[in-house]
Amino acid sequence: MAQTRNFIGNVNYTTVVDSTVVPESDHREPLKHLLIGSKKTVLSTIHYLHVLGYAHATDWSDLIPTNNPGLVCE
Repeated sequence: MAQTRNFIGNVNYTTVVDSTVVPESDHREPLKHLLIGSKKTVLSTIHYLHVLGYAHATDWSDLIPTNNPGLVCE
């Protein structure tokens, strides 16, 4: 059974994350993510992942409109 989680678009970006928590590895495999939601939520999630040190905000492609009004994918 699939579970859906809702994310709040106004995330506090002042959180400091210790980058030593996840050591750098030369053996990382690329993983692709697909974000679908409102423009505000998708951009907020991208910036939150950047704050966490998971992915740089500039690593993402441009927003792509979907057939559903108000939704974009990244």
